[in-house]
Amino acid sequence: MSGSGSAAAEPTAPPLDAAGFARLMAAVGPFERTPTIAIAVSGGPDSLALALLADRWARGRDGRVIALTVDHGLRPESAGEAAQVGRWLGARAIDHHVLPWHDEPRVGAATPAGNLQARARAARHDLLGAWCAASGVMHLLLAHHLDDQAETFLLRLGRGSGVDGLGAMAPVSYTPSCRVLRPLLDVPKARLVATCHAFGQAFVSDPSNRNPAFARVRLREALPALGADGLAAGRLARTASAMRRARAALDQSTTELLVRAAQPHPGGVCKLTRSLLVGAPRELALRALAAVLGCVGGAVYRPRLERLERLLDALGASAAAAAGPRAVARTLGGCRVVARGDTIWVAREAAAMAPPVALAADRAVAWDGRFVVYAADPLPPGASVGGLGVAGLAALRAAAPALGRGAVPALGLPGLPAVRDLDGVLVVPHLNYCREGRRTDTIARLLILPEPASALAGAGPLAEPGWIDGGRW
Repeated sequence: MSGSGSAAAEPTAPPLDAAGFARLMAAVGPFERTPTIAIAVSGGPDSLALALLADRWARGRDGRVIALTVDHGLRPESAGEAAQVGRWLGARAIDHHVLPWHDEPRVGAATPAGNLQARARAARHDLLGAWCAASGVMHLLLAHHLDDQAETFLLRLGRGSGVDGLGAMAPVSYTPSCRVLRPLLDVPKARLVATCHAFGQAFVSDPSNRNPAFARVRLREALPALGADGLAAGRLARTASAMRRARAALDQSTTELLVRAAQPHPGGVCKLTRSLLVGAPRELALRALAAVLGCVGGAVYRPRLERLERLLDALGASAAAAAGPRAVARTLGGCRVVARGDTIWVAREAAAMAPPVALAADRAVAWDGRFVVYAADPLPPGASVGGLGVAGLAALRAAAPALGRGAVPALGLPGLPAVRDLDGVLVVPHLNYCREGRRTDTIARLLILPEPASALAGAGPLAEPGWIDGGRW
């Protein structure tokens, strides 16, 4: 087995005991009376220590843990290591599942290391989240620790991140699939190695964690020297914690600005009061604008800071014009932004909408990162949901010139969800349109709800990686 660690080695730090771990779990709670918790376990000392500690904690509450190992297949040893993790945990009566990842196209030797790690992180995100969603498990534990947090802070600092990025990893975050919990962010790695020794647990050592081709590895090797100059891992992690507190305060103030300045429409359009937006402190205005673009555009990540700044500057410069606010028309983040007078309209850019998605009877279908559609049986042949589009809107206006007049702001009409069958547009619920000759209850049998990938309240990160961005388990 590649780099298997020995449980007989002398520990260099005190192990984490049951009482200390219970305090860490209380900080990331609450949990149900008999909790079921999934844990990402790679086979390294960090994740194995977490699995053993969490198993003891859960059994004491009549609950259970389920270990999940993603087999990335990028090293010949990975399948054997995943199987070994299963044997180790099985000997302790801990359930274990291997989640294989099949990278397409297959990674070659010429693939940049950074791209490889990014794909692997995204794959872990998808596989772990999908398993939790399918299994009805609401808590997913990750073993990121103090040293990981310090490395993440330095990586973000090197990218020029602001308050959001420098907050590094949060102890608790939320995805559509589960709560993602990192209870060990204040625990040094050495204590987790010592915890494995205390349990008599061997572990795997992944050689990629020593590969200097990866920026995180180079930073890890530099941390001892940085610590001698006052940049110890603990101090860096505390700074990240302070950045998260600052971000929380900014998010609250941004939400308050959005309450005053934004009027979202269920058709996927948002109206902003230009004077309130451009008159706010610049950081809050940028966050509010990012939140609106993310919500209307259905994007998981919001636009880059420099692009947001250019858009805000254009809105502010035109608002300050001596002859009165001038009209502004821009596109950003898959949205059209049009300002006239003191009003800014933000609508989905028709050309950027997702392609149609087939509907299935009695099953919810997500479309364009903005809407969830539920269609009751029966469905006509070829039923799908997609954007109304410019051509579809023109056809509807020709057939019914007064259709839905005033129901949705004009800029947002092409971006409305439309249900089509083999004969064309069948239903546009936001316009109360149903093609002539169809059943009178067709609209009633459809439920179309706005469910944007990026919530409007709370500005969130402007452009940071996904929730599992820790580089390693």
